[in-house]
Amino acid sequence: MSSSNRKPVHLAVYDTLADWETGHTTAYLARGGYEIRTVGASLAPVRSVGGLRIQPDVTLDDLRPEDSSLLILPGADLWDTGDDLAPFARKAREFLDADVPVAAICGGTAGLAREGLLDDRAHTSAVSFYLAATGYKGGERYVDTDAVTDGRLVTAGPTEPVAFAREVFGLLGVYEGEVLDAWYRLFHDSDAEAYAVLEAAGQ
Repeated sequence: MSSSNRKPVHLAVYDTLADWETGHTTAYLARGGYEIRTVGASLAPVRSVGGLRIQPDVTLDDLRPEDSSLLILPGADLWDTGDDLAPFARKAREFLDADVPVAAICGGTAGLAREGLLDDRAHTSAVSFYLAATGYKGGERYVDTDAVTDGRLVTAGPTEPVAFAREVFGLLGVYEGEVLDAWYRLFHDSDAEAYAVLEAAGQ
């Protein structure tokens, strides 16, 4: 599919957003031809953990799964301090019900757990007991690894932004095979030999 025909990728943004968790993902999706659009509860600016001011492009209420290639739910302190972000998890349910991918990292996984979206899907997060504290019923499907893809859903813990990106790229077909492996080795392991593979592939 040409980049002009690709639907945008939507990045959820909210106060206390964890800046570092989705940077690899959004940067290389953009390089791969995807428009990145930010989605907020409203169009009011939000501030990340690092103090970055982010102006949402679209509101959550106006976002339709059929207009998107992917919804990304980053971590944020607000996932664990109340129900302010629950509407984002409900939107994730709409996406998955429509067979449109969702990728959640860190606190975003807890939001999905509370929404019941991890009860019958393989998944991961920071640690198993972090999700267990949500009272969800999916503990037996927890996988102790860096990142997990189950169907149209990607999950990862807060220390695995590179593995998170790897799973998203694989799911969307941005990079595949040895190119995907080389990208991961370069950014996760600082493997200089991976440069040659990426250069040969025009990356």
